[in-house]
Amino acid sequence: MAKNKKKKEVIAYLHTHWDREWYQPYEVFRLRLVRVLDNILELLELNTIPCFYLDGQVSALLDYLEIRPEKESLVRYLIAAKKLFIGPFYCLVDEFLTDGICFRKNLEIGLKIAKDFGCEDFVAYLADTFGHSKNIPPILKEYGIDKAVVWRGCGDLPSEFIFNGVNTVNLVRGYFMDIFSSDKSIEEKAEFLKNNLDKIAEKSGNTLLLPIGADHLDVQPDIVCQIDEVNNLLEDYEIRLGSLFDYFEKVKFKTKYNEELRDNSNTFILQGSYSSRLKLKRLNTIASYKLDIANKLQYNAGSTYDSVIEYAYKLLLQNQAHDSICGCSVDAVHEENITRYNKIIQIADTIYEEFRSELDEDLSMTFKYPDKYKLLKVEKTVVDDSSQVLAKRSGFSSRILYDVDKIPVTEDYTTVYTLLKEFNAPTDNNSDLFVDTSNIYNSNIRLEVNDGKINLYDKDKVYNNFIEFIRCKDCGDTYNFSPVTDDEYEIAQIKSAKVITDGPLQAHLKINTSFFTVDVFLNKKSKLLQFYIKWLNLLSNRLWQVRFNTGKKVKEVFSEDMNLLISRKFNPDYDMRENLPKERGKEVKTNFAPMQRFCWANGLGIITTGLTEYEVYKESLMITLLRSTGKISNPKNPARTTPAGPPIDVAGAQQLGENIAEFTIGFYPVKDWANYIEEVYPQTILF
Repeated sequence: MAKNKKKKEVIAYLHTHWDREWYQPYEVFRLRLVRVLDNILELLELNTIPCFYLDGQVSALLDYLEIRPEKESLVRYLIAAKKLFIGPFYCLVDEFLTDGICFRKNLEIGLKIAKDFGCEDFVAYLADTFGHSKNIPPILKEYGIDKAVVWRGCGDLPSEFIFNGVNTVNLVRGYFMDIFSSDKSIEEKAEFLKNNLDKIAEKSGNTLLLPIGADHLDVQPDIVCQIDEVNNLLEDYEIRLGSLFDYFEKVKFKTKYNEELRDNSNTFILQGSYSSRLKLKRLNTIASYKLDIANKLQYNAGSTYDSVIEYAYKLLLQNQAHDSICGCSVDAVHEENITRYNKIIQIADTIYEEFRSELDEDLSMTFKYPDKYKLLKVEKTVVDDSSQVLAKRSGFSSRILYDVDKIPVTEDYTTVYTLLKEFNAPTDNNSDLFVDTSNIYNSNIRLEVNDGKINLYDKDKVYNNFIEFIRCKDCGDTYNFSPVTDDEYEIAQIKSAKVITDGPLQAHLKINTSFFTVDVFLNKKSKLLQFYIKWLNLLSNRLWQVRFNTGKKVKEVFSEDMNLLISRKFNPDYDMRENLPKERGKEVKTNFAPMQRFCWANGLGIITTGLTEYEVYKESLMITLLRSTGKISNPKNPARTTPAGPPIDVAGAQQLGENIAEFTIGFYPVKDWANYIEEVYPQTILF
């Protein structure tokens, strides 16, 4: 070693990335958490290690203290002494499947708990989410958070950059650094670290950041001694244990970057997870929307249900952790997710029924509509002249079920009708709906089934063969779709169409295809066609999509992200099937992208209920209806040349049996999308 050679400073922070549930169920991982934190708290208490970062989420600490309540005073002491750092999030949620309302709740609840424990210093720690939304930094700033840590999707960005106004650290080599827990020799560990630090140094200044830890990993009791021994062998670097905050104080942030982080040239972003287990995505969309409405209703009513709302949001956020909502865990995990979602929906429905107005007309004003004329579904025990019966059931009226001064008795068991009711109807109240054996239309939009094709008419414009239902084989896994070589898309044959309902407020056409039946609904005066598909899936390892042939190449798509619109540019001629990676450690680039409730391209707007992925190819925009696969991580996945997790069989990810897909389409300017979502969602979600 050259004498007096100045080494670069390496600030190393100790951490563990804690997935509450993943390749083991929640309670199994929690018992591991107890063992890990028992040891870490002891090391902190004895000053064996200077500090520890608990993964940016308070839920792990709460899970631990529920088993070890006697450790709370020690935890509070260590936090006050700035030895243990927690928060700011309640849970580490996925950034593309969580809406802005839930993400704010995540921060609101997480910060409240963290501050109650005495934590004062916060970094938005997002090391393992599958890419990063450009709309996250402005939300962080709303809550006074000016620091962030990211990894996946950063491409060639430097170690330090300003992400949409927030000083952000890019973990160039990732958060996963478990070399000190291995049984390799000190010489081998030093060589491994040198190679990684050389790569980090290429993107850094004179100070480097080194995470030490990994998924569900303990800290070695001799970690300080190991670092001292490694330092004696490193010529260019000097590692010292510290905190993330030490690093933020040392470095300068100059490079600005304001777009989303989804560049997978250097890191996997695992984008197939946005279509894995779409049943979960559907429940997440319904639960998120209903809980937000319930919260607003109880708040406006001056309720004392704040604690109930927080409890429900905690359940929701637990399900929005990336390995949960992304559908890439063992079946037992996702069975528990469904139980949580059902609890959330039960709570939201109860609050909704307890606090909604006695007058349906007032209820309708709860929602924003593009104009004064409204159609809304309501439940009643009698049918009036201004409504259309959509369905009926035997049961109790919600007025009795949720009245604390009454109990339902046998005499109250009656017929309850689901009605479509109009409000603020114009003086000229004639219906503009028309149907025949192959058409459903009104004064705004028309769908025609003709010669085995589904055609659309928007005013004077004709879209021939506009909608196709397609499927292909998938040899991927829960993280990444992969096509099968030489497999061709199968296109559903349109066999017949039949009018089911010809009413004054809503018409219903059923289209029979070789895949499934498709129910199409059109309301009076509406500009939107609603599609509902319910079918029994008997096929494994398939990708199912609805394809919209827009008539010109799709070069730009707008979609919902954190309740805002984002724009993505595409090369419509790019084909992932021709670009599958050969080099180890690579993930194929695709024209798939995540969305929340909405996407728009070439004049077409598509509103969905839990369909959270679209694809662009040539003149077509496709929405994924179902993607079935059988392993968490397939080691032979052609789309990703190294594993992303354990190769565990997950039969539930095949989604065999009943599946539901709902979407609504219309032709309108992208600026009007919010109004149309508000028109669709009260009808499709609340009842």
